[in-house]
Amino acid sequence: MTKTTWRDDFGVLRGFDAGLGRSGTLYSLPALAEKHPNVARLPRSIKVLLESVLRNIDGVTVTSDHAKALIGWQPQQERDEVPLTVARVVLQDFTGTPLVCDLAAMRSTAKRLGKDPALVEPMVPVQLVIDHSVQLNVTRDPQALARNMELEYQRNRERYEFFKWGTAAFDTLSAVPPGFGIIHQVNLESLAKGVFQKDGLWYPDTLVGTDSHTTMINGIGVMGWGVGGIEAESAMLGEPVWLLAPDVIGVHLTGRLPEGSTITDAVLAVTEKLRAAKVVGKFLEFFGEGVAALSAADRATIANMAPEYGATMGFFPVDARTIDYFRSTGRTEAEVAVLENYYRAQDMFGCPMPGEIDYTRVIEMDLGAIRPAVAGPKRPQDRIDLTEVAAAFDRAYAAPVAAGGYERRSDVALRAPLAEAGEGLPADLGHGEVLIAAITSCTNTSNPDVLLAAGLLAQKAVARGLRVAPWIKTSFAPGSKVVTDYLAAAGLLAALETLGFGVAAYGCGVCAGNSGPLAPEIDAVVTGQDLVCAAVLSGNRNFEARINPSIRANYLMSPPLVVAYALAGSMRIDLTRDALGHDAEGRPVTLADIWPAPDEVAAFRKYAESPSFFRAAYADKEDGGALWDAVDAPEGQTYNWPPSTYIAEPPIFEGFGEHPVAPVPPQNARVLAILGDSITTDHISPAGSIKGSSPAGIWLRERQVAPEEFNTYGTRRGQHEVMIRGTFANVRLRNQMVPGVEGGFTRIAPGDEVLSIFDAAQHYAKTQTPLIILAGEEYGSGSSRDWAAKGTKLLGVRAVIARSFERIHRSNLIGMGVLPCQFLGTDSAASLGLDGFETISLTGAEIAVDGTITPKSCLLMTAVRLDGSKVETELLIRLDSAIEAEYFRHGGVPNYVLRKLLFGQG
Repeated sequence: MTKTTWRDDFGVLRGFDAGLGRSGTLYSLPALAEKHPNVARLPRSIKVLLESVLRNIDGVTVTSDHAKALIGWQPQQERDEVPLTVARVVLQDFTGTPLVCDLAAMRSTAKRLGKDPALVEPMVPVQLVIDHSVQLNVTRDPQALARNMELEYQRNRERYEFFKWGTAAFDTLSAVPPGFGIIHQVNLESLAKGVFQKDGLWYPDTLVGTDSHTTMINGIGVMGWGVGGIEAESAMLGEPVWLLAPDVIGVHLTGRLPEGSTITDAVLAVTEKLRAAKVVGKFLEFFGEGVAALSAADRATIANMAPEYGATMGFFPVDARTIDYFRSTGRTEAEVAVLENYYRAQDMFGCPMPGEIDYTRVIEMDLGAIRPAVAGPKRPQDRIDLTEVAAAFDRAYAAPVAAGGYERRSDVALRAPLAEAGEGLPADLGHGEVLIAAITSCTNTSNPDVLLAAGLLAQKAVARGLRVAPWIKTSFAPGSKVVTDYLAAAGLLAALETLGFGVAAYGCGVCAGNSGPLAPEIDAVVTGQDLVCAAVLSGNRNFEARINPSIRANYLMSPPLVVAYALAGSMRIDLTRDALGHDAEGRPVTLADIWPAPDEVAAFRKYAESPSFFRAAYADKEDGGALWDAVDAPEGQTYNWPPSTYIAEPPIFEGFGEHPVAPVPPQNARVLAILGDSITTDHISPAGSIKGSSPAGIWLRERQVAPEEFNTYGTRRGQHEVMIRGTFANVRLRNQMVPGVEGGFTRIAPGDEVLSIFDAAQHYAKTQTPLIILAGEEYGSGSSRDWAAKGTKLLGVRAVIARSFERIHRSNLIGMGVLPCQFLGTDSAASLGLDGFETISLTGAEIAVDGTITPKSCLLMTAVRLDGSKVETELLIRLDSAIEAEYFRHGGVPNYVLRKLLFGQG
């Protein structure tokens, strides 16, 4: 693009000082505010959206009307959809695998149709960080890091060969090899530029990522959020990301964290408060004096958990704290200068104070009121004060499953002996005992203060002679190599290693379900006696069966509390009163005795702010060393799809042609499952281990894959045969059609035979019977997992009818051509008396001849029971915009985008 081709419908192109003697050009928002004063009071995130629209107006896809809609944004109003054209796309390898498979399948389809495969090429930089495949098989061993990486390469060689082919075949796809860290921490510390430029035109760094926690980048003022791989495909292939111009809720932070509380405690309180405030799908902007006092790393910790409080973003301003962070993480002076100068030129530099910006509403929160806490045992929004944890566990032990409990009637104090004693094993185990303790996840390992606090606490504990029981699986998986550098320089790494928290991986470990197996003797008694044992982790997700299939209670907490609970060994100990252990003289050692004071942490912070550590760690992000170099890769524009249990051409383009087949809502459909509230994408498409008795395990065994080589569902997302069989296969799924049964099972109507959901879907496929899922509130919460939608579609599910949907999963369902419908008012499967043995027909929607459905229209659901009686009710079609209706008409986003690329039409 040359300067003469820059379109300027609003006359706001201006020059600016880019710093260090450079000049540049930008689309000036202050110049626009001179003509439209409302712009000056717009939320920062709306301004970033507005700049993107101004810069990308082409009169066809992006128009001046889109800009006018944002210029006229008001805090409360009905709004139209607007486009965001992102500067880049980031992928992690679990979600990146199916996305690169789809790109390769698009090229294969183009070739079969006689088109040039090179037409399929990302139009913005795509950055793949391979971070999710490592498993913590080896811990508490000096060779744990090396051994886990060797195992990772052995298990994932076929995938890594495929990734290497992709980085060679696609000019704009690059990869950060295994062993560098976690995608969001790598993004924060290295990939993010703050501002981009093309031919002298400067613009904000914006992105979408195929992981929910992409929002972590909001902590340094970069607009971005998680999308499914389906939506990311369209973004990387030149399509804007479409969204309704959002409500923007201001979160006014006041005060400072009190002594004894950490930023992790703050984010758990924020998650609890904002989830209760129903901010799902909203933009949040944090402002006020409390924000100004937070470091950029603290802000990133809060922004990271936007998916847990339900917001699209948790956005923070660019200010002096941001500049400090960019400088301390080793960015060049040129990058730092242009970041500050650009945002000053756009009148967006500095932390907003009350009254400066018009928000949809404001939520107040006092950081000074934050208390130490954990969250669990099943959801991140369920915060528990540290003083109440022991009592809360006992209550959950007896509470009904419907109330989030375990519904146990036995004595919580009962203990189960191990079948055989052994070195490093306990004589028996009881409910509430900690069996996994992990310092893990980008949420906290990107934050030096909580890691330094963990190191100091460990140092004090070791000095008092405390040790962690050898049967507790402890691990440390930082999101960046920099963490090891500064902890070693500070002299704190050795104490963590002494307590079992040696570095076992640089990647997304326990938080992503990569905890690896428990000791066989431990697992046998836990599963055999159905014990409610615990995992403690410094992560952001603790959904059922995510951390480890055998562990039922999972608690999120700060890194120092992870160490403390590992020392205590049980969730039934009150850390605020009871001893963690005893020293050599038999004296009790309490948490208060070893908890580091704020000034102690501050004294070590200098080690974590050394630019040289960051520059060394990221000197060559694409050089993965000997293991990566040894990975061979095929060559060519198209992939030849060799036989593999990891990578296969997905069937999503079967029957693909120039024109779409008009979709018709399902008639005489059967119900595959009736599910309750808070069904997560982990329930729908688990990421963890594959059971040998599951449909996926049986399929792998039929192909001579040994159980020890099954790997995980997450690593096999490139093989649709595994993933279809894994859909709804979570061992903790509860289908109301089979009451009292856990796991992926259902019944075939009208009989009583219990089958796996996969086998039932195969049964219905023989008669071409369409399928429907019925669900409750917040269906599809959790990770941005496109296989939760792909697997649903490939099982034959035509529609999902729920009380409400989480944003990303609803988008993914549409992206795969599955119709999301919402019960109205107080209607639900239960209130309507549906038991799953009905036939269901959806009729009466506003459908054009070409299959286009009017967004947000209603249709009639008619359910016919086995006795012939009928239930009728209206449903809302959750196609919320014209572009979503168009995606659905084409059978999903991949079909829409490929038709546009190959035939010039959407």
